[in-house]
Amino acid sequence: MDASGVSHISARKVEALFAALLIRADQVVRAEQLIGEIWVDQAPRRANAGLHVYVSQLRKFLHRDGRTDPIVTRLPGYLLHTGDDELDVRTFLHLVEAGRVGLRDGRPEQAAARLEQALALWRGPVLGDLPRGVLGEGFATWLMEERLQGLEMLVDARLQIGRHRELVGRLYALTTEHPLHEAFYRQLMLALYRSERQAEALHVYQNARQTLNVELGIEPCRALQELQRAILVADDRLSVLSAA
Repeated sequence: MDASGVSHISARKVEALFAALLIRADQVVRAEQLIGEIWVDQAPRRANAGLHVYVSQLRKFLHRDGRTDPIVTRLPGYLLHTGDDELDVRTFLHLVEAGRVGLRDGRPEQAAARLEQALALWRGPVLGDLPRGVLGEGFATWLMEERLQGLEMLVDARLQIGRHRELVGRLYALTTEHPLHEAFYRQLMLALYRSERQAEALHVYQNARQTLNVELGIEPCRALQELQRAILVADDRLSVLSAA
């Protein structure tokens, strides 16, 4: 436990076990799945015995201060009860869904507030630098996709409430970080156009087109193409259209 009162697991394999049980919290995780997360593709011959040792160590860690042991042995593996404990991932998903509902119901300011709260929960890469088995890799991919959707919806909400000028820098960074995510190019083009930067908006389209051609051999999606044409003719609807 550090000075802030936060407890840490120092053993990497116990940490990997805990992560796997948390990913499937309140569900039975098969022993072979846990072994795959602890050793990935290098499980020793006595992996089952090793698993029992690590479960015992994790139980000791979680059972401190008189707390009830949350790990239940249940064939064909183990189950981690979360009880009243709140997991950041569940809070994140709840807030993202609240943001999605707010956008759908025409409440962009409320949606933006919820999505900002959700994204503020991120502290770094999913599962940190832990080795990942099939379970961990799938979880990380899924959660990163949820984060991307949250970012995209947050930009949509801010565009709808007229905060296009402050979005430009962030969207340039997002198109660099996610060069194949066409929605960010589309949002950047709209933010630039609404900021009276038409030429730059068209230049973004050309950059997106070149990137997609080189990397995937495809043309931009219909939404990007239609936005480019609308910018070329200064379509009046762009001043009020959202990026959705």
